Amino acid sequence: MARWRSRRSVKVYSSFRDGYGVSAVSWKRTTREGLSSDLEDRLTQLHRHCADQSSHLRLGRLLHRLTHSDPGVKESALAELELATQLIRARVCVTFLPESKTRSADLECHLGRDRFLVEVTAMVGSAARRRMPLRGIARDEEQGEEEDRGVILLHRILARIQQKAKQLADYCDPVVLHISIPRADLQSGKGGRPEAIWLDVKVLSGAVTVLLTSLRHLSAVLISLWDVEPLPSKAGTRLANVELVERPKSQRTHPRVRMLIHNPGAASPLSERQAEVFVQLLG
Repeated sequence: MARWRSRRSVKVYSSFRDGYGVSAVSWKRTTREGLSSDLEDRLTQLHRHCADQSSHLRLGRLLHRLTHSDPGVKESALAELELATQLIRARVCVTFLPESKTRSADLECHLGRDRFLVEVTAMVGSAARRRMPLRGIARDEEQGEEEDRGVILLHRILARIQQKAKQLADYCDPVVLHISIPRADLQSGKGGRPEAIWLDVKVLSGAVTVLLTSLRHLSAVLISLWDVEPLPSKAGTRLANVELVERPKSQRTHPRVRMLIHNPGAASPLSERQAEVFVQLLG
């Protein structure tokens, strides 16, 4: 999954700001003037595939957010567009759900007659936030600094899952939460070169599994970690509900670690076909 970056500011036409749909001609002119060719192609693909007015309005807003000054807004939009494109390539029918005061999922997906929902979020913090103490974590003096930061990242992932689960509790269909973490140090892309953060991915998958047993309305969690350093595994065993892919550090256009964690106690688990789609996305 290639990572997209915009070349310069995007000029968003008044049709986006006024809340109306946008024609294919004006959409093409808008994307050509502001984005890399790779991102332009994918946005055009989404615009053609998602033909409803709600999706076109949402795509216009996402396009505008790609140049937002807040890194969290920008990365969330990028993660949503990336996952939607991947789902379409996996032959899933995708619709962008309208934004409302009542928080809802981002994507409504159909695979044959089966329906499932997807919520997409990006974890992007600030240097100030990273320095804040995290309650409930006691510092182990015998551990190194890298392991400590890995534990902090793990707990923040769990906190984000709990936070997002609250807005998804009313769905009866399968629901997948996707968390994208472009920088594990949560410094919003500011400052110098990020320091490596070592993360025990097996501990993370186990902790998420335990948490999901109390969140039965979530069917699975998909986590993309772009710059972590996976700790070497001390055991060959793995959880049956976890699919995990680790890539070499040299493949910077793909997440370093990507995992799909099924909820063993889900009220509406993913069907076999739906699960195959998400496993395909890992590769």
